[in-house]
This record gives sequence, structure tokens and C-alpha cells, in this order.
Amino acid sequence: MELNLKGKRVLITGASQGIGEGLALAFAREGCDLRIVARSAEKLLAVAERVKAEYGVRADILAIDMALPGAVPQVAEFGDGIDILVNNAGSIPGGNLWDVDESQWRAGWELKVFGYINLTRMLYPMMKARGSGVILNNIGNGGENFDFNYIAGTTGNAALMAFTRALGGQSLADGVRVIGVNPGPVDTDRINKVLKGRAERVLGDASRFTELLEAYPLGRAATVEEIAELFVFLASSKSAYTSGTIVTVDGGITSRRSIG
Repeated sequence: MELNLKGKRVLITGASQGIGEGLALAFAREGCDLRIVARSAEKLLAVAERVKAEYGVRADILAIDMALPGAVPQVAEFGDGIDILVNNAGSIPGGNLWDVDESQWRAGWELKVFGYINLTRMLYPMMKARGSGVILNNIGNGGENFDFNYIAGTTGNAALMAFTRALGGQSLADGVRVIGVNPGPVDTDRINKVLKGRAERVLGDASRFTELLEAYPLGRAATVEEIAELFVFLASSKSAYTSGTIVTVDGGITSRRSIG
């Protein structure tokens, strides 16, 4: 399928590893020029060199901690003129209301929740003035499955879902599409770390974390590619009527509800 993305300029935050790295590779395969952001210059350089070598696309990097004061305006300046924004940077700590103290809660939200909101606020007007653009928010299915033991994350994700729907419900009038994606568990270092911690608590042995995968659909987490390719499609002209909605990709976990 021709997605008509060749030459599009894409800004991806949190692009040095995991889903972010997968997003960079997926957009590069379609011939997009990349601007990738993360804290680690070394990891970003590795991603940039890979996409240049494999796909021949341009990949500019900005190594910055987006949680620091003044960082988001620098990222917005780096993203001037882009066609597609992918908000992906952020990790909100797990735990219940008493496990996650105020400073941890605020730090997690500063990067993911306010990071998404503020970068969108700065780049949306440029897209509006041009009459075209796509903003994709990588959120997470915790926003639909309220979790006592992931209270800061489930609340933050729910807020980003509301933000995406509220903005995307009107944005097509400006020629801009705003869409959210809610992945469930994805096969990354982060999910493996989470599962190892859970296995240690529940099974008494972190090395048994693979046993916890048996409860997931198909007995596994999603692959990074399965998530990244959806973002690419949603960014393309083949999805031109999609805005103000959330697409959940979790193998049916969110839909496993019953009245019995």
C-alpha cells in the first residue's frame, strides 16, 4: 500500500529506544525525513546512522531531557516546519497512591502529560497556519483500564486521552489531525523490567517473568513493529478522515469485560 509519506518531516520524541526507535525505523522505511529527540546522544546517533544507512533518509537529532525547564520550547524550535509530530517521550512510575509520592507523580506527568500538551500547544499553530499536519500521541491502555497499582500512570493516560479527543474533535477545521494510540504491553526493555519486578513480588523469582506473559493474548506482548506500523498508517493520507479518536492495540485486553 502506498502511504504517500515520502519526504514528510517527522518529529519523534523519546526516539532512542523501544517504541520510539521502532517509530523512527517505520517512518524511515516510508521515506520520511526524521527529527528525533531523547536524552541519550549516543543512542540517538545510533538510530540516526541506522536509518541513514538502511533507508537513505535524513535524520537530525536533539539530545535533551524534556523534563527540564525550558526544554520543550527547544524541541518545538527543532520541530519547526514538520508535517507529523509523534509525542512518545515519557514513563510514569508504577505503584499505588502511597507508593508514588508527590515529587515522583509530578516528574512523571511533567514529561509525559505536560510534555505532550505543551509541545502540541507550540507546534499546532504552525500546522494550522499551513493548513495541514498530524499529531500522534502514544498514550497507553492504562488510560482505559483504571489500575490501583498504576495510579499515576492510569490517571495521566486518561487525561491524555481526553486531551486528544478534545483537540482532535475540532482540529480538522484547521487541516490538522490529532489521534491517540493506546498500546497494551509491548515487548521492550521497559515491560520486561516491569514484569521482572512483578514476578519477584508475586512468584518470588524475577527470572520467572516469562510465566506472566501467559496471561496476555497469544501468550505474548505486542511487538514494537505491530505498534509502530499503526502509527505510520494513521499518519498517512489513507487515514485522512481520522481525528479525535483513540486506537487501542492490546490484543483485546481492554475488551475483556463481562457482566457475569
